[in-house]
Amino acid sequence: MKKILLGNEAIVQGALEAGVNFVSAYPGTPSSEIGNIFGDIAKKHGVYFEFSTNEKVAMEASIGASFSGLKCLVAMKNFGLNVASEALIPFCYTGTKGPTVIIVADDPSCWSSGQSEQNTRAFAYLAHIPMLEPSDAQEAKDFTKLGFEISEKYNLPVIIRITTRVAHQRMPVEIGTIKKSSTKGKFVKDVKKYVTMPPRVLEMKEELLEKMDKLGGDAEKSKWNVLTGGNGKIGIITSGVSYLYIKEVLDKLGLNMPTLKLGFFNPLPRKKISSFIKGLDKVLIVEELEGWLEKEVNILAKQVNPELKIHGKDVLPISREFNADIVGPAIAKILGKKWKKSLEIGNWKLEIPKRYPRLCEGCPYWFVFSAVKEVAPEGTIFGGGIGCYMLAGFPPHGIQDYLLCMGSSIGVAHGIKKNSKQKLITFIGDGSFFHAGIPALINTVYNKSNPLIIIMDNRITAMTGHQPNPGMGKTGMGENSEEILIEDIVKACGVKHVRVIDPKNISELKATIKEFLDKKEVSVIVSKRICALWERRLKRSEKHGK
Repeated sequence: MKKILLGNEAIVQGALEAGVNFVSAYPGTPSSEIGNIFGDIAKKHGVYFEFSTNEKVAMEASIGASFSGLKCLVAMKNFGLNVASEALIPFCYTGTKGPTVIIVADDPSCWSSGQSEQNTRAFAYLAHIPMLEPSDAQEAKDFTKLGFEISEKYNLPVIIRITTRVAHQRMPVEIGTIKKSSTKGKFVKDVKKYVTMPPRVLEMKEELLEKMDKLGGDAEKSKWNVLTGGNGKIGIITSGVSYLYIKEVLDKLGLNMPTLKLGFFNPLPRKKISSFIKGLDKVLIVEELEGWLEKEVNILAKQVNPELKIHGKDVLPISREFNADIVGPAIAKILGKKWKKSLEIGNWKLEIPKRYPRLCEGCPYWFVFSAVKEVAPEGTIFGGGIGCYMLAGFPPHGIQDYLLCMGSSIGVAHGIKKNSKQKLITFIGDGSFFHAGIPALINTVYNKSNPLIIIMDNRITAMTGHQPNPGMGKTGMGENSEEILIEDIVKACGVKHVRVIDPKNISELKATIKEFLDKKEVSVIVSKRICALWERRLKRSEKHGK
């Protein structure tokens, strides 16, 4: 039976078919749907699911469940792996007990990842971790199951690296049988396996490298490294969604070039690659972002085909998401052909007015930004972070002078204020505050800085799709939980000047901003009002008795 699934839905289906027991995630587009779906269906399938407070904690929760023998899935976007890596790398050393798959979603072209265009494939080398790259939704499901099989065989965590076009494409996917799940495990003490301390940790690294070497043999024989096309002296090597663009281009050009599509990124099937390039005159490496495959092919070619002409980043960009009109000219160029763009508009001059992202109608942030703009003295520095409040940087607001990552709005504010007498107001969302803002706040108080911090508490993690967070009293599976009050945390961190304000009370908000800007110590305003879009959805649900 086949069912049309989103790539992220296919990953959930694959995990269920593999018999997953424990799922932890932190919401981040383009991976968010994975957690959303598990939140809705976990109880039905006997699976435990949680939205953790950040990706490191999500990784640690699944590590604990794996150590207890449960089959685990962790999901996050690319930047989340930066946060989680402190736990992930030693996890590769200890190895798994319960098989563990980590879904990491990259975002070429930064459709939802404004702070940088990160290529997760580098982590495969850093952590010595197996990494698979599906090209479509069917492979997303199949590779998730394959990841659990590899993890179980080698006692290693496995990364499935997807990109936006894999996560958010739809296609008919073959549906299998869902296995019954259990959330009961048991941790059995084993210091030799679970404690990463010298000198044992060095032995662990040797064991990890041996496992990866053995896995390399399986990678060579894997059916997921696919050779397609006919014969010829010019070939293509690719991985992930780029394969679909190649198929589209070759079909348009009426060609049947030999193409090697790699499902395994780490360990690479080096013998298979060497065999493929041995008889070629030219090869084009088609991969989004940095040329990791190209570097490997250059090394292998020196041994098996020194005269081989290797093309990659000389004809393809190192930045941005690919499409047929990017891949097409590269293939045409090495073949000496011409490429006609998919969209021809003749002599028309198409002028599209520039549009900026906007806050939703009724969003409480409108009140905050307008109040700040009205009362902040000229020259005030404005700090930003990741969330809906990023939109402060666009018209009509224009109040964002730096933006790096989650939690950094406070950390950077401290650094500026310690070296400057300039007024500074920095914004952070409730989700970001729980994720990474608390340590930065403690550091700001401890080291005697005095920015004005406005915590935008809209009662939900809004930008990634309205996932719950610790401040709203609901878990990822919809269960009632302790509501963690942001103002209580702020006071416990030593902040003396704290005020909770409904931003619709614009006069109180403006007066407090003026007052707190003159404080010699750090001050915090908790702007507390529910996300307007979420409020409307709740009212619709109540109306229909849901």
